Amino acid sequence: MQNSTVESFPIRTVSEITGVNAVTLRAWERRYGLIKPVRTPKGHRVYTQNDIEQIREILDRLATGVSIGQVARDIQNKPANVQDKSENIWSKYSQRMIDAIMRFDEHALDNVYNDAMSLYPVDIVTSRLLMPLLEELGSRWETATGSVAEEHFFSVYLRNKLGARFHHQNLKNTGPRLIVACLPGEQHEFGILLFALMAHSKGYQIILLGADLPVVELPHVVDKTDSSAVVLAGSAPLGCDALMESIGRLNNMLSIPVFIGGGISPLCRDQIFDSGAFALSPDLAEGLRMISSTLQNINRHSRGE
Repeated sequence: MQNSTVESFPIRTVSEITGVNAVTLRAWERRYGLIKPVRTPKGHRVYTQNDIEQIREILDRLATGVSIGQVARDIQNKPANVQDKSENIWSKYSQRMIDAIMRFDEHALDNVYNDAMSLYPVDIVTSRLLMPLLEELGSRWETATGSVAEEHFFSVYLRNKLGARFHHQNLKNTGPRLIVACLPGEQHEFGILLFALMAHSKGYQIILLGADLPVVELPHVVDKTDSSAVVLAGSAPLGCDALMESIGRLNNMLSIPVFIGGGISPLCRDQIFDSGAFALSPDLAEGLRMISSTLQNINRHSRGE
């Protein structure tokens, strides 16, 4: 006789399997009727393997830019004439955030950010909202459409917001430890903050060292932290040959890989590889996949596989 028992999973396990946090799963259920788990007698949500597969299908749709509202309507077969313009969902979020920044309205800015983070996984919010938003703000500041005060306002907001997430997440994460910093001369931390946020969502532990870090400081940090890799990033043209000469010296002092990301990576790709470091894709998700693959290969090699 076959066992008809269906395996079930608590929300915490489903979150770990899919990468979608519990707050978002509950928001999908409450606001859009998606992923309706069974409740235990004590009221706890439990999910089936079919639920997990549906979550993965939803993530695939979201990664293409479709809004969570449109995904829900497609699943529920509602008429097409009530659909929103999925390609506009992120531009609307972005414009609302820019408007809040222009007014120095932290409450409004926080409402938009929290709404996006409650409905979408971290990596999708980062790639679809925060990265394009930073590019838009950068254009505003370069053309004097925006102000230095706006840049500082958003910089402090983002640093505080992500710093709180790092603090709480680092207490739970058990994955490889990454040292993350800006290259010498790089003052803008946005890129590494967003990278660290996405890496956190994948279970990495992060040691965040901020802007304009002298590379000579890194061997001491590595010795004290049992880290698996160093990730450095910069956007400014800092001088490929001189910079990579220092990275080459750093590589000779370390037994762990060094990854170089940000705008400088494609500009100095040849020098980065010549120095013994790894050039990361400007796409954060692709960069994380490269780091994961490299660390897995190193671990297999160390085990003699």
